[in-house]
Amino acid sequence: MLFKVGYRLVDGASDYGNEKEIGIALKEAFNTGIVKREDIFVTSKLWNTNHAREHVRPALERTLKDLQLDYLDLFLIHFPISLKYADRVPAEWFHDPNKKEIIQEQIPIKETWEAMEELVDAGLVKNIGISNFCGALIMDVLSYARIKPSVLQIELNPYLTQEKIVKYAKSQGLAITAYSSFANISYKDLFPDAKDVPLLFDQPVIKELASNYGKSPAQIILKWTLQQQIAIVPKSLNHNRLKENRDLFDFELTQEELHKVSSLNKNLRFNDPGKYADIPIFD
Repeated sequence: MLFKVGYRLVDGASDYGNEKEIGIALKEAFNTGIVKREDIFVTSKLWNTNHAREHVRPALERTLKDLQLDYLDLFLIHFPISLKYADRVPAEWFHDPNKKEIIQEQIPIKETWEAMEELVDAGLVKNIGISNFCGALIMDVLSYARIKPSVLQIELNPYLTQEKIVKYAKSQGLAITAYSSFANISYKDLFPDAKDVPLLFDQPVIKELASNYGKSPAQIILKWTLQQQIAIVPKSLNHNRLKENRDLFDFELTQEELHKVSSLNKNLRFNDPGKYADIPIFD
């Protein structure tokens, strides 16, 4: 469905637990001629339980096997958190799901990053990057990286604008990808505090701009992101919304309108391990 609508990016992760299914879909798309491998950009992510040098390549190779691919276009460190190795997919946060126990490992990011660089050397990955890293950790990686990260993927939306880290990462040559573009809409069924904040689509400034431009609130938010030269990974199971989320190139928000949307910032983060794993990486 994605490729028929015109999408060419697949943003996945082993922790999502669906890479085998994605691999089946990719193979079908290639075999039927909907797209060629070189026409699409496939991203996956290294989970927290595979940060040790000896586990990085096997984790990627399992992802490639599941996706039925020879290489990835981009491989990200999913979180700057090392957990005890677990030989299962998805490994998730708890070492023993029955005990709900989180066990951290003392593995420096430098070790993990060097193993990521070796994947590029081996031709298994074209680009490597980072996800959910704070500014200080980005500086740390840049201080020793032989191959600098190509991409920083972060939670970013009008409730969490993250101007400082975006400005710094761009100044260092990293491209930015935003996830959770619609803020609490994606989390209202997961976290109680997501219900305590008005849905982003219901904000008056978003609704007004949508009405003025004849667009949906979702399109206004995605356009606000794109006009900051930030890539987006919107998701939907609805065919019409998939088409709508791509229909963003026949209008431009003014600088004043961009500022109005940015003024909704609450520094409100939802995908925070401090909430569900008691690991304060953003505190």
